[in-house]
Amino acid sequence: MDWVRVLHWKILAVVSLLLGLAGIPLPGLPTVPFILLAAWSGSKGWPQLENWLLEHPRFGKDIANWRRYGAVSRRAKYLASGMMLFSTSLLWLSDSPRYLQLTVTLILMAVALWLWRRPETTNTTD
Repeated sequence: MDWVRVLHWKILAVVSLLLGLAGIPLPGLPTVPFILLAAWSGSKGWPQLENWLLEHPRFGKDIANWRRYGAVSRRAKYLASGMMLFSTSLLWLSDSPRYLQLTVTLILMAVALWLWRRPETTNTTD
């Protein structure tokens, strides 16, 4: 039944990767956490995907820095904060219930605070 376990990790990796890629153009859907999840689940059942992500010119250094230092680049922090602000603005301009607007805003503020408290990296992984 080892193949079932590997299949589950592969499915999680593919779904995470697709959600991460969908998050690039869609406001409110995060990219980086899903790419990190894809690399992590790939390490459990699909090492070729994990290696591809680690060697990827766009994602590789960020994944390595996260794994090694728990670090997030300043550029990623700015982009994530901007998208959270944009998403929150859209939510407040919508007809959503007030409790939902407040709850989501508080959650995103907590995420932003956590994100900006993470260490930052330079362009190297050393």
